[in-house]
Amino acid sequence: MVSIATGPGRTDTARRMRATGTSGTDQADEALMLAFARGDASSFERLYARHKGPTYRYLLRHTSEPATADELHQDVWMKVVRARDRYAPDARFTTWLYTLARHRLVDHWRSRRGVHFTSLDDDDRDPADRDADAAVTGDPPDGVAAAGDDPLTLTIDAQAGRRLIAALAGVPAPQRDAFLLHVEAGLSLDEIAQLAGVPAETIKSRLRYAYRKLRVALEDLQ
Repeated sequence: MVSIATGPGRTDTARRMRATGTSGTDQADEALMLAFARGDASSFERLYARHKGPTYRYLLRHTSEPATADELHQDVWMKVVRARDRYAPDARFTTWLYTLARHRLVDHWRSRRGVHFTSLDDDDRDPADRDADAAVTGDPPDGVAAAGDDPLTLTIDAQAGRRLIAALAGVPAPQRDAFLLHVEAGLSLDEIAQLAGVPAETIKSRLRYAYRKLRVALEDLQ
């Protein structure tokens, strides 16, 4: 059985989780990770099943290379496994997980010789794009609701999805990163700001920019 190093923060959090009766399929990510650290392999399997899709898509949308995304995805989850004894639920598990994914992505780009490194943090838009943000709302793009049973709706949504993916590849890295962390990872604006080390207003601006670019890509499908 894997041993776990306890500390005040981890012990208090574990007590709070037991006190709330969190269990079964609704068991919190943090509780599952703590259980995995104690040697419960099934808890890791549940965590992986819960987050494998979004984390893979996060890496794929940044790299546009399935083979690379596969490699990075495996690396990220191996880091989760290796960090089990040191894990402390000081923040949401999801925030911690995407911090690992983001760091691995940055390391990947830096290691590629001859390839221009695009920072996830530098706001590299044109001044005209930044000025235009003030007139754009932060609502999600139209036309990306879940498809119903109507074949025509399914076809339109499939076309919209392909167009969105293509458009997202052309969005500057910082704005694309904010969008993916918000939509794929489900992180709040404050969580993304903490992860990226920038003010929440900067994240809002990046999201507005990304949504505007995606709206343009969907205009002819409305």
